Amino acid sequence: MADYYLTKKRWLAISMNDKTADGEFFYGVTSTKIFCYPSCKSRLPKKENILIFKSAEEAISHGYRACKRCKSGGATLPDAEWIENIEAYIEDNFAKALTLQIIAEDCHGSPYHLHRTFKRITQITPITFLENVRITYAKKLLQNSALSIEEIGKQSGFPNPSHFSTTFKRQTGLSPNHFRKAINKI
Repeated sequence: MADYYLTKKRWLAISMNDKTADGEFFYGVTSTKIFCYPSCKSRLPKKENILIFKSAEEAISHGYRACKRCKSGGATLPDAEWIENIEAYIEDNFAKALTLQIIAEDCHGSPYHLHRTFKRITQITPITFLENVRITYAKKLLQNSALSIEEIGKQSGFPNPSHFSTTFKRQTGLSPNHFRKAINKI
């Protein structure tokens, strides 16, 4: 892999979706652990998140999975495997501002297809899964830290304290403050 670096030529091929570069190399996106052909039409990743591979096999051996959009693994990625990728992506990025559109773009699919496939396989929507991950994290912080409710909401990925409190109460039946008090009594 000595000469497999992100050169200017390779960056240009990726940023211009150059089909003629397909087969010369593959690129992996470290934030999603997905690898693509240079011609992939998915959202352009940040340069610092790109690794170059000489083959699909090499990318797979490094723990990357084929892109569902460009079929970089030679065939369509099975839906169940794609959903596993998306769950891992959400678990790694839950504290960021995520929307269905952002998740779909980062995981190389359309929002409509992602929503429909995710719900068919998991029985919940991707946004519900995201909320569950955030609430689970918030519960840990409420139990194990003295952070303010507002700070816990922020660290858990909620855009504002009101949204955090409303979502938390809907999922647990308690406000974050009441949850913390109930846990401390045990």
